[in-house]
Amino acid sequence: MSGASSTEWIKQVDERFDIGARLHAMRIAAGLSQRQLAERAGVPHAQISNVETNKISPSVSTLRKILSGLGMGMGEFFEPERSPPKGPFFSADELVDLTSRVPAQGLASGPEASLVLRQVGDARAHNLQILHEVYEPNADTGETFLQHASSEGGYIVQGELEITVGEEVRILKAGEAYLFDSRQPHRFRNLSAERTVVISACSPPYL
Repeated sequence: MSGASSTEWIKQVDERFDIGARLHAMRIAAGLSQRQLAERAGVPHAQISNVETNKISPSVSTLRKILSGLGMGMGEFFEPERSPPKGPFFSADELVDLTSRVPAQGLASGPEASLVLRQVGDARAHNLQILHEVYEPNADTGETFLQHASSEGGYIVQGELEITVGEEVRILKAGEAYLFDSRQPHRFRNLSAERTVVISACSPPYL
């Protein structure tokens, strides 16, 4: 992900959502000082203060890191009132769109470089996040590798996806799968000219 595009997306969200006020409210509700949250998230103390007062607009990866200190994902942060269907069965239009508030990430600019994530049901209630993932050509989870206390796996339904886990890199094609400890730094990229579709699962939920 390019830093400039990430910042631009967050600024677009800022125009309709007060990120600073929301973070402040969530931190207070968790009974944490700014310093305590910074220590939990592994970020500088001043960064928490600057985000809460809207002095800076955090990148997607930075905001995710801060929210990890609250045990909260991006979807929960931007859609706090969202109430997923209880199931046990879900129609296509009942899947929870986790990219509806935060624009998708990608190396290229424009809609052709999007990553769309849709969740099945209430991941927190079941301690299991099942996602339908669509990677358009050049879509990328970002130059800053993902890393969180979960286990995750997935199956490539269509296209191909480059997956980096620690020091290992492999391009998986339709019919192939992956499973790993999410505490290892990882990244997903669609380097092909075709759309890639993945069904994945993560426990405990990350987003």
